[in-house]
Amino acid sequence: MSELKVINLGLPKSGTTTLGEALKRAGLRVADWRIRQGQSVGDRLRRQFVGKLMYESYFETGDPLGMMPEFDAFTEIDIVRNGLNLWPQTDWGLLDAIRRNHPGARFILTHRDAAALSDSMGRWSNLGRTRLPNNAIPGLPEGFGSTDNDRIRWIEGHYNFCRRVFGDEACFLEYDIADPDAQGKISAFLGIDLPWWGKANENTRNPADEEA
Repeated sequence: MSELKVINLGLPKSGTTTLGEALKRAGLRVADWRIRQGQSVGDRLRRQFVGKLMYESYFETGDPLGMMPEFDAFTEIDIVRNGLNLWPQTDWGLLDAIRRNHPGARFILTHRDAAALSDSMGRWSNLGRTRLPNNAIPGLPEGFGSTDNDRIRWIEGHYNFCRRVFGDEACFLEYDIADPDAQGKISAFLGIDLPWWGKANENTRNPADEEA
């Protein structure tokens, strides 16, 4: 049986942390955005970003997950800060390389209402105010992304990209984070029990309270 690898294709603030927490409590080894202390052998990957490691491994070996054998699941893989602007979930070449190198890989799209997701992005630190509009992101060129209209169009475009690429393949699941049956659907899709489901890293911030 092929080894289970879980890759989340969702965008920031779409329930990625909740998914990561659920998989962690189910016993999977989870890499969420950045490798934390104690997560890698000898702390060799400490503080490195998941998305950067994916690209380094992809171009060096052809296997985007090759540098992170300690992990079973990758729940937030993009990075747009610290001089990095990487969005592996939008890169078909990289995603196809994961499929070819890891036949047991499962791809999950965390879906959230586009308007609600855009609003959360706009209120999360400086993501909507500067990081998105100041970077050239796949589907969201530099200079765009500071408004709900821009972000909603980009979000919906990403959803359609994932649906077009994976279609009805058995390795792909899209679920709505507001779906009361989400826990059961993910559990059945991955073939594991999920003992916990809730909300993690919930955005309760007011943009007026954020630092520039």
